[in-house]
Amino acid sequence: MIRCIYTPFTDIYFHLAAEEYLLKQGNEDIFMLWQDTPSVVIGKHQRLRSEVDQEWAEREQVHVARRFSGGGAVYHDLGNVNLTFIETTPRLPEFVTYLQRTLDFLNSMGLMATGGERLGIYLNGLKISGSAQCLYKDRVLYHCTLLYDTDLTALHQALNPEPMVDDETLSSVYAVPSVRSEVTNIRRHLSVGTVTDFKGKAFQYFSKSQSVSAFTKEEIEAINQLREEKYIQKEWIYSR
Repeated sequence: MIRCIYTPFTDIYFHLAAEEYLLKQGNEDIFMLWQDTPSVVIGKHQRLRSEVDQEWAEREQVHVARRFSGGGAVYHDLGNVNLTFIETTPRLPEFVTYLQRTLDFLNSMGLMATGGERLGIYLNGLKISGSAQCLYKDRVLYHCTLLYDTDLTALHQALNPEPMVDDETLSSVYAVPSVRSEVTNIRRHLSVGTVTDFKGKAFQYFSKSQSVSAFTKEEIEAINQLREEKYIQKEWIYSR
């Protein structure tokens, strides 16, 4: 049985800490649906100033965070829905199976979504979802964004850093650059529905009508400790 978490929080640092905690400290299979207030999230191996317009983010009070999985930079706000799958597996997983689950959900809503390179999801050639994944012992984590009604102007501004001129400095540090894609919102391709409606349909589909699970008091305390000790620390966020 899969544990289905519908988190009421909207803090990117808490959610990144929750993912790492649930991956490493338990053995349950987990599905988690979550949202954040405006935030830019870069991959573990990315160089922050190559991915994010930091001056704009600071001016607009947009959080900047680094996750512990790989992949490229993404923008979150309350028009974006995030899905996380954490499972125990005896062998190396095929991440495309998680992509297919998400495609099946979108197609069940009448959307002609397709998978693409780097496990992205597209509608009419425009990207609506990016994903990343990581392994820990016999545990796998796969998470993805779903652009439902995101502020695309803010997304483009956040992920539009100033050009770098110090090539020597760049070449001395290993970093994985993001691959830019044209994007669209899912809502443009549906006749009706708010992001709340969309979240409800997503949770119902992936939970298979199982009851909602909440974080325990002990979990919240442990997750908040990891949040404070790692995810909000400049040493982690600006580590590249």
